[in-house]
Amino acid sequence: MKQHEKEINNAASKEKSMKDKPVFERPYDRQAQRLTNKVALITGGDSGIGRAVSIAFAREGANVAIVYKKNTEDAEETKRLVEEKGKKALLIESDIVSEVNCEEIIKQVLKEFGKIDTLINNAAVQFPQETIKDITADQMKQTFETNIFSNFYLVKAALPHLKKGSSIINTASVVAYRGNPLLLDYASTKGAIVAFTRTLSGMVADKGIRVNAVAPGPIWTPLIVSTFTKEHQKKFGKDTPMKRPGQPAEVAPAYVFLASEDASYISGQVIHINGGEPVNG
Repeated sequence: MKQHEKEINNAASKEKSMKDKPVFERPYDRQAQRLTNKVALITGGDSGIGRAVSIAFAREGANVAIVYKKNTEDAEETKRLVEEKGKKALLIESDIVSEVNCEEIIKQVLKEFGKIDTLINNAAVQFPQETIKDITADQMKQTFETNIFSNFYLVKAALPHLKKGSSIINTASVVAYRGNPLLLDYASTKGAIVAFTRTLSGMVADKGIRVNAVAPGPIWTPLIVSTFTKEHQKKFGKDTPMKRPGQPAEVAPAYVFLASEDASYISGQVIHINGGEPVNG
């Protein structure tokens, strides 16, 4: 097994050994039921931001389909947290780098729930490298296939089943706007996601479907522990105006907002949740 593939498999499991564990839900989060009887499909829903979004959607009344790769134990925990809110959770283990797999995912969600109201393209991988010479063709390919190609595949398969009022929400990143010298290929995919979001929003506007993105800044997730050195982890998020990394629970409400009727006149936009760093666009 290649080193970067091992890192993917170990990302979520790192949560158990994290001294400062990610916060997926805050006790003061309110239950407004803005997504009652809605169905959301969330890729990368087993941990990190995806888990927090799954919980938030269930709290707001939605059933969720959670797509994950290999980390069954973490996916089961997310399912438990969703069902704790009284909603259904469908777990789908799949590799979204395959267009055929993405088509099958949509079929499974439709079979289970009969519809899809919100598609959330959230799954991503990152492999920090010091120089461009260290980025192999295989790494570049895997990063792009996971982070952006899958967005195309899932939107293409889901679009015929989305109706007026449906929404697509993509996960971009602050590094799409300011870069990161350790994440050249990752930042490139996130920039592509911003362009994809803006262009797709115009393409489907006449159908009453909204397309937006969330661009998190430094968020404390198992992916950070599994891909960055301990020295980098100590400094992670300290360079923001708020001097700390954000928590997954602080990101999830933006997805709820964009999926709800509260955002009925918002499309082609990016919400920046980055600890106060001013970002244009």
